[in-house]
Parts: sequence; structure tokens; C-alpha cells
Amino acid sequence: HRRTDAQERRPVGRPGFSLLRVREMVRKELLQLFRDPRMKRMLIGPPLIQLIVFGYAVNTDLRDTRTAVLDRDRTVASRQLVDALTSSGYFKVVDYFERPDEVVNALDHGRASISIEIPHGFAAGLTSARGTTVQVLVDGTSANSANIAQGYANLIVQRLGQQLAGTGAQGHRGSGVDLRARAWFNPDLKSRAYNVPAVAGMIIMMMGLSLTSMSVVREREIGTLEQLMVSPLRPAELILGKTLPVVLITMADLALVSAVAILWFDVPMRGSFLLLFTGSLFFVFAALGLGLIISTISNTQQEAFMSMFFFFFPILILGGFMFPAANMPEFFQWLSLLNPLRYYLEFVRGIFLKGAGVAALWPQLLALVVMGPGLLALAVTRFHKTSE
Repeated sequence: HRRTDAQERRPVGRPGFSLLRVREMVRKELLQLFRDPRMKRMLIGPPLIQLIVFGYAVNTDLRDTRTAVLDRDRTVASRQLVDALTSSGYFKVVDYFERPDEVVNALDHGRASISIEIPHGFAAGLTSARGTTVQVLVDGTSANSANIAQGYANLIVQRLGQQLAGTGAQGHRGSGVDLRARAWFNPDLKSRAYNVPAVAGMIIMMMGLSLTSMSVVREREIGTLEQLMVSPLRPAELILGKTLPVVLITMADLALVSAVAILWFDVPMRGSFLLLFTGSLFFVFAALGLGLIISTISNTQQEAFMSMFFFFFPILILGGFMFPAANMPEFFQWLSLLNPLRYYLEFVRGIFLKGAGVAALWPQLLALVVMGPGLLALAVTRFHKTSE
């Protein structure tokens, strides 16, 4: 039988697995990474920039929403309603109008995002058996903000109505429900507490995909991959040498992001750091596995870079980074079960905000334990086949 070119290049009797060779490969990769000034900036700068952007700019909290008021009643009760809206901090009255068409015009031109119309007989209706109504118009071009503003406005109107009911001369009292809501784990409902812990998952995924997918292709482009393949290095040793430096870098970035989230953004850390880093380690394995799979289907660094972003954004969206997977259509909910980022975001948010332990997070941790080494083993097998 004729030997193939790849077989001719491989040494006969390749020695067994050696930790010494893996150590030298890791040393070579670290030197190569930190000798490049651009790479050093990429390892520290982007994680901090992303954390700051998502901590400050990506904010779904409702504050000082521009509000237009049409008060047809002009009573003490109607003024109390407007005061209750503005004192909450969620609404800021930008103008008072006399006619409905002026309110519509303000919404059309973006001068107001929400309008409150208080009808004639508002005060009298509060203390009567028939009740009263208040019209709330919301600019729905931003659906998320509109839903939040509408919810807060309805809650404030209901509470004020219950407080003012029964104060009239007839002594009638409304039969409304005394709603007393309390949010657990995030009492102030700050979007920052929800977004910032998830940035760790986004950074780990991006670093794992970019560094591993580009490193193998870079070796192929400059011609050193062939030299590594004919060296005494086994494929498993080569993969370990390529991935271990990335593991160290991503875990260091995780520690940096966690410290900034806790000390700067005041995100509560109620769980175990040991559990956080254990689950993160298995998630890193999953990210590295995906990056190595991309490297096996790419011939150039540019192709690997484009492929990385092709995978990254669907992974980010289906992982529930901004919106829960439970709100997605059923098909995408099932598809998201194959996404390791979904399990990691539930895991990291549970540790930060709920202080959950293994007893509560074991399904997510089990999924990461299975998917992380599984994807890495699949990448090693595919790399071995493509290098034959």
C-alpha cells in the first residue's frame, strides 16, 4: 500500500502523551500572544469597555419619561394624580395641553412618550360607586419602554385611586384590590443587575471563539502548522497547548469583570465564588471547542473572523443575553437547549443575584459539564481528521 503525503510527513513511532511538551507549547503560545501589542490591548481593553457599555449605556430602566398631561377635571384629586406620577421619578411632565389633538401632535413629533388624560368628573368618580377612568396613551415605537411605562402608570393610578376612594361627602368607598408588590433578588428592578453579570458570559464566549479560531488558522497561514504536525507533538498535546493559555486569559478576564461588577457597579454577589469559577471553567471549554471547530473549517484568518461572528450573534441572542429564552417562539426555545450560553447565563445570574448553590443550579451545571468537554473532544477529533 502507498503511504499518503501526510503519512510520509509524520514520524514513525510517535511517543506517548507528554506534559513536558504541553508545557513548552503553552509557553510558546503565551510568548506569542504577549509579544503582539495589539493582542495585549485586546485581552484587557475590550472586556472593560464592554462591561462599561452594558453597565451604563444598555439600560432598560425607566426614568424621567417625557409626559404630556390633559387635565379636564382641574381638581385637587387630578393634581394629586399628576404629582404622584412625577414624584415617582418615572415620569416628567413636559407640557400641559387643553385639547386632545395637541396631545396627539406631541406624541407624533416625539415631544412626549406618554400622555395622561384626566376626564371631567374624575374626583367625583373616585368617591362614587360607578368609579372613573384615566386614559394613558403610550408611544409604542419602543415596545419595551412602552410596556414598562404603561405598567408603572397603571400601578400609580390604581394606588392613588385606592387612597382617595371614600373621601367624599357620600362616604362611598371603592372596592379596588390593595396591591402590594415586592420584587425578590433585585428589589429596585435595576436592569444593570441583570445585564452586568451576563457580560462575563459574553466576554468568555467572544474570547474563546476569537483566540482559538484565529490561532490555529494563523499557524496554517504562516506555515508553522505543518512543522508542528511533523514534530513529536501529538494532536491532543497541540490542542492543549493552544487552549490552556486561552483558559488562563478568559478566567483572568472573568475575575476582572466580576471585581468591577461588584466594586464599581455595586452588583450584589450573593453566591459562591468557587461555584462561579467551576461552572465558568466548563463554559470556557465549550467556547474553546466551538472556536477550534471554526478553525477546522476556515483556511484564512479573515475567514475564521467572519465565521466567528456568524456563530457569535445567534449564540448571544438564543442564549437569553437580553431577553429570556422562555419568551422566544417554541422552535427557538428548543434550539436554545443546544446553546451552552443559555445554561451559563442562568447559572451566573443565579449565583450573583439569588445566591443559589449546587442544589438549585445543578441542571445548568450538569449541562455545562457535559457540553464543555464534549465540544472540546469533538473539536480535537475533527482537528485530528483534518490534519491527516
